[in-house]
Amino acid sequence: MREIRRVIESIADTDVTVLLLGESGVGKDLVARAIHASSARRDGPLVKVNCAAIPAGLLESELFGHEKGAFTGADRCKLGQFEYANKGTIYLDEIAELPLTLQAKLLHVLQDFRFARVGGYGVIGVDTRVIAATNRDLDQAMAHGEFREDLYYRLNVVEIRIPPLRERKDEIPILASGFLARFNEQYGRNKQLSAEMLARLVEYPWSGNVRELENAIRRFVVLSDGEHAFETLVAGGRNRHPPVPRPASIVTKSLREIARHGAREAECKALEDVLERVRWNRAEAARILKVSYKTLLTKIKDCRCSRSLPK
Repeated sequence: MREIRRVIESIADTDVTVLLLGESGVGKDLVARAIHASSARRDGPLVKVNCAAIPAGLLESELFGHEKGAFTGADRCKLGQFEYANKGTIYLDEIAELPLTLQAKLLHVLQDFRFARVGGYGVIGVDTRVIAATNRDLDQAMAHGEFREDLYYRLNVVEIRIPPLRERKDEIPILASGFLARFNEQYGRNKQLSAEMLARLVEYPWSGNVRELENAIRRFVVLSDGEHAFETLVAGGRNRHPPVPRPASIVTKSLREIARHGAREAECKALEDVLERVRWNRAEAARILKVSYKTLLTKIKDCRCSRSLPK
C-alpha cells in the first residue's frame, strides 16, 4: 500500500486516467478518494457512478443527461454525472458492467470530453478526470467479447492493482485498531482486542477483504456477546477446508436422463452467475441471456435460485 501511495503522489499533478483493479472490498473507493484529494481538482466534486447499480436502459441518461422529451417520462432536462463532475473527478465503479453499446460511446467521450445529451444535438464539453474501477478480470472479459479492448487501453493509462487483505497481513492490526476506536466512539462502548485476538485476525483468510474486517469489528463492538461472535468467525475461517469427496454412487439413470440433468444444472449455474453479476437486475439478465423477461422469471422459479426476487 505504500507503493500505491507513491503512485498516487507521482500522478497528483496530472489528469491521467486511472484504472483501479482488485477484489471486492479491498478499498478501491478509498484509493479513488485519495487520488482526487491529492490532485489539483481536490476543491472540485468527486462524483461516483456505480455502473452495476443502474439499469442498462438508464445508464446513458445517468452519465450524459437527457433533454426534455427525449423519451417517455423525460418531462424536464436532466444533467448527467459527467456534467456534475466538471472541474472535478468522475469515478466509474464496476466499469466492466457497462453494456457494449455504452462502452463505445464512453470511448468517444474520453477522446475529447465532448458529448450530446440523450435526445439532444448540442455538443457539451466538460473538464473532468476519470477514475475507473472493477473487480472483474478484464483480460478474460475482453477474451469473451464482454469488454472493448480499445476502451481498456483508453482507461488504462495508469493501472493500480490493490492486493487482497490476505496479502497485506501486516496492515490487519492497524486497520482493526482503527475500526475498533471508531466503533467504540460511535456506539459508546469500550471493547478491547487482546493480543491473542489480533493474532487470530491476522491468520484469518478475509475473503471479503477490508469490508469483511470492518464488519467483523463492528459486530464485536455492538454485540453483548461480541467475543462469541469473534470466536464463531475465526472458527469458520479455520474450518474452510475442501469438502471430503463422497464415494461414487451406483449409476441407475439412463444416459439421456444424465445428460438432461447435467444440462439443467449448467443452465441454473449460468443463470445464477448472470443474476449475481448484474446485481439481480432481471431486465438486464434477460438481455444478456437472450430470453424474454417472462421466460427468465420462469427459469428463476424452476432453478430455485438462492436469492429471493427483489420487490
